[in-house]
Amino acid sequence: MDQSPESGADYKPGLSARLRVRRRYWLSLGLASAGAILFQVISPVPAQASFTAAAMPVSAPAPASLAPPVPTFTTAYFRIANGDTLAQLFSDRNLNPADLAAIVGTGHGTERLKRILPGDVIRVQYTPDAHVQTLRMQYDDAHMLNVSRGDDGSYSAAVSEIPTTVTATYAHGVIENSLFDAASRAGLTDGTTMNLIHIFAWDVDFAHDIQSGDSFTVLYQKIQRAGHAVVDGPILAAEFKTGGHDYKIVRYTDPHGVSGYYTPDGKSIRKALMRAPVSFSRISSGFTLHRKHPILGYTRAHQGVDYAAPTGTPIHAAGDGRVVFVGLKGGYGKCMIIDHGGGYATLYGHMSRFKKGMHAGLHVSQEQVIGFVGMTGLATGPHLHFEVHVNGVPHNPRTVTLPNVAPVTTQYLADFDQSSKGLLAELTDTGSTSPATAIAIAH
Repeated sequence: MDQSPESGADYKPGLSARLRVRRRYWLSLGLASAGAILFQVISPVPAQASFTAAAMPVSAPAPASLAPPVPTFTTAYFRIANGDTLAQLFSDRNLNPADLAAIVGTGHGTERLKRILPGDVIRVQYTPDAHVQTLRMQYDDAHMLNVSRGDDGSYSAAVSEIPTTVTATYAHGVIENSLFDAASRAGLTDGTTMNLIHIFAWDVDFAHDIQSGDSFTVLYQKIQRAGHAVVDGPILAAEFKTGGHDYKIVRYTDPHGVSGYYTPDGKSIRKALMRAPVSFSRISSGFTLHRKHPILGYTRAHQGVDYAAPTGTPIHAAGDGRVVFVGLKGGYGKCMIIDHGGGYATLYGHMSRFKKGMHAGLHVSQEQVIGFVGMTGLATGPHLHFEVHVNGVPHNPRTVTLPNVAPVTTQYLADFDQSSKGLLAELTDTGSTSPATAIAIAH
């Protein structure tokens, strides 16, 4: 048996056995190495693995508690009633009173907040800690006040114009019961109806001349702001048919901005004198040379017209002129006489009182209030006794020929003619198509 110094004392294999063991060891090692290499070649490697060390760091989303808070505002609407103050309304909402003082002191229209009126609506947005963020209020018919709080806590204010649309609107009506009833059915407001009466009152006696079947046609402005109709503008053109007469008027504004109403040929519809200088309910007594006086009991001339009206109803000057008498005058009671020039004078009797400041020598303007209806002197009820004198002779105020106001000046006649023809054409054309037409016009 061969012996080897490397073998144990109890068992010593031969040379051939040791070679076989070594070969198996190296073969196993080689197979293991080859398998490892093959596994690396055929196994997929994640794409990011080779970039892990060099990849840019990705920040994780911040926790909700660390995100900046989103401001939340509460909106309140203050509808102003009688006796309300803005300070009290702020207090009711526990809003910071220092904010109100700062807002009012800003200027740029905020002084309007010192004189809030019943019907005003104020919109306020405020933060959870009771600070006013924005304030908004309609400043007047055409403007809006806007106040806002900056990041530094200071306030700024501005007054902006409310978007306005002006249209020319057509209306037509036939009188059956009354003018106001027909006007309402035609879509006219009471204000526009009163303007219509005022314009034609120089030629039409609306207390006595109006009959069933009379008609009117009106072209007038309707003003809308922010898409809502807020007010009617002036009448642009109109036609009134009554008692077999056809009256037409147009509104004209000359290059200097002076507006007035004229007939189609350029004559002013205004007269130098008004036939009825008071709003009255009825004519209680007309002009006559033979009337039995209700108090004296005998027949004598009644040289004026009595307009029945409640005590205190304002009396207007019938025309421009100079006051020549103020005081008591026999059966007229409290009386005033005005000289209008050109031989015309007017007398006003039975007044309850004179307008403060009236005295002889004072110049007055047409429609200026000069006194108030009463029943002083020989009167059985409250009314205005009104007389018109021409060269000292009394005339019936309802029929006397009244002097005209100056017509359109010659230098503006061509401009007036172009403007009036256009308005009258619109008045006629809209009437032939639809009784409810709105036409956009320049503003």
